[in-house]
Amino acid sequence: MASNKMWYTVALGFLLPFSYAHTDFFTSIGHMTDLINTEKDLVISLKDYIKAEESKLEQIKKWAEKLDKLTDTATKDPEGFLGHPVNAFKLMKRLNTEWGELESLVLKDMSDGFISNMTIQRQFFPNDEDQTGAAKALLRLQDTYNLDTDTLSRGNLPGVKHKSFLTAEDCFELGKIAYTEADYYHTELWMEQALKQLDEGEVSSADKVYILDYLSYAVYQQGDLSKAMMLTKRLLELDPEHQRANGNMKYFEYIMAKEKEANKSSTDAEDQTEKETEFKKKDYLPERRKYEMLCRGEGLKMTPRRQKRLFCRYYDGNRNPRYILGPVKQEDEWDKPRIVRFLDIISDEEIETVKELAKPRLSRATVHDPETGKLTTAHYRVSKSAWLSGYESPVVSRINTRIQDLTGLDVSTAEELQVANYGVGGQYEPHFDFARKDEPDAFKELGTGNRIATWLFYMSDVSAGGATVFPEVGASVWPKKGTAVFWYNLFPSGEGDYSTRHAACPVLVGNKWVSNKWLHERGQEFRRPCTLSELE
Repeated sequence: MASNKMWYTVALGFLLPFSYAHTDFFTSIGHMTDLINTEKDLVISLKDYIKAEESKLEQIKKWAEKLDKLTDTATKDPEGFLGHPVNAFKLMKRLNTEWGELESLVLKDMSDGFISNMTIQRQFFPNDEDQTGAAKALLRLQDTYNLDTDTLSRGNLPGVKHKSFLTAEDCFELGKIAYTEADYYHTELWMEQALKQLDEGEVSSADKVYILDYLSYAVYQQGDLSKAMMLTKRLLELDPEHQRANGNMKYFEYIMAKEKEANKSSTDAEDQTEKETEFKKKDYLPERRKYEMLCRGEGLKMTPRRQKRLFCRYYDGNRNPRYILGPVKQEDEWDKPRIVRFLDIISDEEIETVKELAKPRLSRATVHDPETGKLTTAHYRVSKSAWLSGYESPVVSRINTRIQDLTGLDVSTAEELQVANYGVGGQYEPHFDFARKDEPDAFKELGTGNRIATWLFYMSDVSAGGATVFPEVGASVWPKKGTAVFWYNLFPSGEGDYSTRHAACPVLVGNKWVSNKWLHERGQEFRRPCTLSELE
């Protein structure tokens, strides 16, 4: 065993460089790729232990072999693997839940090599917040892209490299997380999916009794009493002595009898449910509906007459000396607000440099709290970001100069280059880049005025989802690696252009890297003079 202990010491030394404090893994695919390597190292350590105690640990060996194949595939293409949201969720679930269960199992009779290795590493594993965040991301993707539970469970998503599926136990876990959030709609969907897969013969540790218990209550909470009774009866057929189910059945029968006494027919109840549903539809935020439709590639379309006014061209930055002989390719994406895309504007080498500089600094992206004026995390912005200064890298400096040359705006008063990596289901719901009149102090500390314009680099292709959409006008701009889009947030008068309200759609499949530059008013007085008309 001495040689084994020596090996564990070496393995532990190899893993420790990854051991930084836990930081919202689910919000960045870039950080989650490190977890793939960590999980692979744990599998190797586990397999080495099994060789020493194979006769005692046959059950653990089978479990490890299953994961060995999975991690082999994942480590060959971590970002592609985690681009599938089901793989990302299951990674969170394995490291937060299943490895802990394995730890409890092996503690019964085991030398301290593997367990000490894993115990040290577990403090840097994803936690309940990560697992819950990844689960919520799957539910968000389901809603935004109109995915039924069976499609998502079977992993039948567009553009996936590594097909993966959810087990009945995984579906049960998603349903439980929805239940703890009092989200009975998704609780019903995922408990029914778990039940369906068990009825189809899937071998699982998930228990139909537990599933039916959650499912019947979720259905009842949504007002479908007859279905809740039917599910409770099915539960009692499996477990006649189930105390809560027996109590619920008596209560349901009491409610049903009371409704009959009040002469409320089932038809009336259905009509009432339809009225409530219709009310909910009317009460549904119109912006949210437009946002989700645009994310799916639906919604408003530009008329042919307007489309004819959009052009592509070679652009020299208004005769900028650097681009007169080598102009860049530019095309119009939208007319009002005017959104232009620059093609082949950042090289693969520059992208990799920016990503490598940003990765060690990635932290949960924040937003301005309008009440406190301070930066805070928010559920509607799921990503990690880092800031890069021009003085720290010639590549970043060159990028800043390029933005200045092509926009004609002074970048000396701009914010640093922000690099963002979106996690599983990563998104940024509709927002403005500029400060409104009710936020006069938003950029006061910078002393450079409001954000006059936005420059956005796309540093990766996205297999599905991840568009930048403008709900006010119905525009959808799709990520394309090596390109950048640019628009003005303010009119020349300095008034905000409210049509620039935009959003980053959830990433359905793939990995999204972007970087952006927010240019400010100061320094642009002669570069973009203001006009007499407020909205010109």
